[in-house]
Amino acid sequence: MKLRWTLVALLIASAGLFAAYGVFQRWLATPLALQQTEQFEIPPGQPLAATAGELAKRGWLDRPRWLVAYARMTGADARVRAGEYAIPPGTTPRRLLELFESGNVVQHTVTFVEGWTFRDIRRVLEREPRLEHRLATLSDAELMRTLGEEGQAPEGLFFPDTYVFGKGTSDLEVLKQARSRMRDELAAAWKDRVTDLPITTAYEALILASIVEKETALEAERPRIAGVFTTRLRRGMLLQTDPTVIYGLGPKFDGNLRRTDLERDGPYNTYTRTGLPPTPIALPGAEALRAAVRPDERGDIYFVATGLPDGSHTFSRTLGEHEAAISQYLARLRQQRGK
Repeated sequence: MKLRWTLVALLIASAGLFAAYGVFQRWLATPLALQQTEQFEIPPGQPLAATAGELAKRGWLDRPRWLVAYARMTGADARVRAGEYAIPPGTTPRRLLELFESGNVVQHTVTFVEGWTFRDIRRVLEREPRLEHRLATLSDAELMRTLGEEGQAPEGLFFPDTYVFGKGTSDLEVLKQARSRMRDELAAAWKDRVTDLPITTAYEALILASIVEKETALEAERPRIAGVFTTRLRRGMLLQTDPTVIYGLGPKFDGNLRRTDLERDGPYNTYTRTGLPPTPIALPGAEALRAAVRPDERGDIYFVATGLPDGSHTFSRTLGEHEAAISQYLARLRQQRGK
């Protein structure tokens, strides 16, 4: 009789455990209380119990202790990764833990635009709230030392593109990505250069590319504009390009380039000094890099804006042709102002 009651008790206990197991499994497969995709951040080092508690506090997860218990049973509690996650409707507790283990955090982007200066890069990084800010305490010289390039000016060294990062990534890490990308793009362009260029290093090609980038937004024109500057370098002529003078003026430039600015000597004044300026003046894109090393030389030594809406230029081989192109541009400008 005693044995029979023992067996009955065991059967009842087993049935209870089986029922509890079924409830637990159904809970693991029941979606969280979400009506839309929600952002949720797990700080570095936060215990899973605190994470589950925060989810419960927001009303998304019931029985947070069950989530912790399940994570400990499966070992998931040791694999949860910090970061910002997007939790979509229909996510179950089981899938939630898989998401936290995956490290598939929300991706944000920051864009560096062709033609920007390094000051522009600093400004956009400083304004990105989801980055960890480390640059603010570093001068340009200290930054380049941190990147392992002590003594190198930062201008033009970062490739213009859109970079992806997770919340909490440092701004310095984004710069490292952009620096590595420019190294690769410049090396590829320099390897593909034509022979007999009047520039002798990849860095000189970078400087020339930055000038080309600032002179035109038209991709089709970049090789020909590079050809003008290449021809001038071959002949020992002054480059006479306004963007270098403007860059040399820095924050003092008020949008109006004066004759006195062109006559005032300085390292970036290509009206008073032959050759290239000492550093790039902007971020050149891939097309400008290619144009600098594969210029379209047609004997042109001048170019001036046409004044047309497409931003195109007229190219000339002689001063007479150039002066006629300037007159045509001014006439078109007067006509447009008259309208």
